Amino acid sequence: MKKGSSYFNKRTILQQINGKRRCSGIFSFFLFLFSLLASAQQPQVSAEIDSTSIKIGEQIIYSISVEADSTNLVVFPEGETFSPLEVVESMTADTSRIENRFLLLKEYSLTQFDSGTYTIPQQSVIINDREYLTDSMLVEVSTVVVDTTKQKMYPIKPSVEAPSGFSIPAWIWWVLAIIAILALLFYFLRKKRKAEKEKELPPYEQAMLELNRLDESNLLEQREVKEYYSQLTFSVRKYLDRKVYDRALESTTSELIAYLEMQRDSGNLKLDKKTINNLQLILQRADLAKFANSRPDVITAKADRSKVKHIVNDVKTSIPAPSEQELMQDEAYRQQKLKQRRNKRIIIGVVIGAFALVIAVTALVATKGYTYVKDTYLGHPTKELLEGDWIRSEYGYPPVAVTTPQVLKRGEIDLPDEAKQMLIGSETFLYGSLISNFYTVVTTMQFNEQVEFNLETAVDGIYAYLENQGAKNIIMKREEITTINGAKGIRAFGTLEIENPVTGELTLNEYEILNFAENQGYQQITIIFNEDDVYAEEIAQRITDSVELKNLNN
Repeated sequence: MKKGSSYFNKRTILQQINGKRRCSGIFSFFLFLFSLLASAQQPQVSAEIDSTSIKIGEQIIYSISVEADSTNLVVFPEGETFSPLEVVESMTADTSRIENRFLLLKEYSLTQFDSGTYTIPQQSVIINDREYLTDSMLVEVSTVVVDTTKQKMYPIKPSVEAPSGFSIPAWIWWVLAIIAILALLFYFLRKKRKAEKEKELPPYEQAMLELNRLDESNLLEQREVKEYYSQLTFSVRKYLDRKVYDRALESTTSELIAYLEMQRDSGNLKLDKKTINNLQLILQRADLAKFANSRPDVITAKADRSKVKHIVNDVKTSIPAPSEQELMQDEAYRQQKLKQRRNKRIIIGVVIGAFALVIAVTALVATKGYTYVKDTYLGHPTKELLEGDWIRSEYGYPPVAVTTPQVLKRGEIDLPDEAKQMLIGSETFLYGSLISNFYTVVTTMQFNEQVEFNLETAVDGIYAYLENQGAKNIIMKREEITTINGAKGIRAFGTLEIENPVTGELTLNEYEILNFAENQGYQQITIIFNEDDVYAEEIAQRITDSVELKNLNN
């Protein structure tokens, strides 16, 4: 029994142990499964960059990926969190779906303008008030390598003004100003002539004109009866003052009527009694309106206006025929009026001619351009050169054939003694000067047979030569060229500034220097002209196209 009992106890213990192991294994399995499920529900944050090495100024894309539920609130980093790299652009987050979860992708464009190795620090992503950090990353920023042995070096270009936007040309304002001045002049002359014409009208025409103006006024409509009667009676009194009684304007009504009746009774004035009575009534009514605040009705005022016209007509017909002396005065008056009309026609002709000239100039400027009109009719030195008679000649030795607008005159060039020993001879021919509108020089040199001349070295010395001549801010380019007869050379061209010795101002010029090494010699054609001078530019082009080097071996 003891043995059997012992066996039973051992077996029971083994069974218990195996049972515990099985329970522990099952527990571990479920714990692992639970951890997987739990981790599957947790948000996943990761980051990456598209390149770890860039050049200065290039950009990399930094991406942050977040996998989370749709209910999660995700806040991506913003601002200076990527320092020392700079954020060029923060792009909008892109959202996609993976089964029952969402994948958010946020991209940033980063850059750096200094070379070196930089660390992008950890970035903080907030999900439901919980912080998740990305890994830090290294980025290497390298400089741009420049091979100075292959890259040609040029002088620093001078500053230039940036082109402005659209603006109205200055000549348009001048044309408008001229038109405005002519219009004002015409207006004032016309107004003055009109005033003089009205002032010098005969008495009857002057009276009719004043009555017509009274009709055109709005005095009656505005109930200005007092002013209406003042102008009405002034017109008839002024007529009587000039034709009948020279004190009619300052006389009272009774004095004027008494004088008219006296003239009628003496036979000097053939007026009806009714006409004098009508005039008396009108004058009395005007006196009441002016001094007693009487207000005649509109119908009465219009009737008085009609009566005044009849009174003026009656007075005109009642005046005796003019004497011989009066007729002579009228003849002088007619001659004066004829002269005035003649002067008026002359003035009108001048004004019309001026307007026609302005219109013609404006049309010409609009079609041909302001510069063309100014240079054509006011003159331009290089335009006259361009349109003159061109001459083709050979200069120096070895000879250079070139066509120029003027014959080049022989000049002198100072050479050091070392250079003179290397030369058999040298000649220089030129037109103009460095400070003129256009400057042309043809120089030829012939070397001794022992001299090995290098054209490239000679062209390299042009920069120093121009500086010695007083040029500043020189910009030089070069290219190989071939003349019309096959001679090969080097063209140096660009811009430079020359100081005017009188004003001290710097003038910006363009230049072209053609260099050849033919026939054991050196031939150089130099052309310098003002920048933006289209005529000088065309002259330079024609000269360079005409260059021909004579081959002494043929």
